[in-house]
Amino acid sequence: MTGPMRPTRGEELLLAKISAAAGRAYLGKRRATHTAVAYTAPAHAVPVRGIGSLLAFVLYGRPSAPQTGRDARLDLYEHGMTVALKGRIHVVRYDATSVFEEGTAEPYDPARAGTTCTITDADGRRITLHAGPEHSGAEEWWPGIRRAVTRAQLPRALAALAGGERLAFGDIWLTGEGVGSGRVSARWPQVRRAGIREGAVELDIAGTWHRLGPAASGIPNLFVFCALVERLRTDGLR
Repeated sequence: MTGPMRPTRGEELLLAKISAAAGRAYLGKRRATHTAVAYTAPAHAVPVRGIGSLLAFVLYGRPSAPQTGRDARLDLYEHGMTVALKGRIHVVRYDATSVFEEGTAEPYDPARAGTTCTITDADGRRITLHAGPEHSGAEEWWPGIRRAVTRAQLPRALAALAGGERLAFGDIWLTGEGVGSGRVSARWPQVRRAGIREGAVELDIAGTWHRLGPAASGIPNLFVFCALVERLRTDGLR
């Protein structure tokens, strides 16, 4: 009877590097690990406006691009995550990262498993996490990342608004009194709901839909923005 396979020397060294990087960033306890296949993103695949090129794609599931590379690994912790990619450990803190979603569903539901998101690491590098056709666990890691980033950033955002600050989500701004972008603005009592229509964020203001800012894929932490809108339009800053 054979026992479990022992990790190779390379796997042991990788785990040691991941654990050391997570410790230096105070990410807390490891919650989950997901294996992956890494490949280089073609230039036309860049989903976020203003980004020259992406570092790489991390594919969860069957590769859909010809440039397959070495294996990658995603580790989720209490306060952040690490992405082992091409020999480098990228550290992401939930309280500081910007997450961009591509191909947001309509109607928008932050609880749903997505297929592609781009995340900034602690050094400002951008990494794309992409679920293959079979998603391969995306229903676990993607909603988990959304919830963790929201828990880490929502209280701080509410405190900033309560202190009179103005927050920006791409071209959209928020204050304790209202929300707007370009020529569109509204006070919170006028806002009925937020939604994604034709790939862009829109607000129902007094019964009429108004488009805000650029495409939804260009808005950092869209799920945090939606949580703020829901909170402020119903309860204000109480």
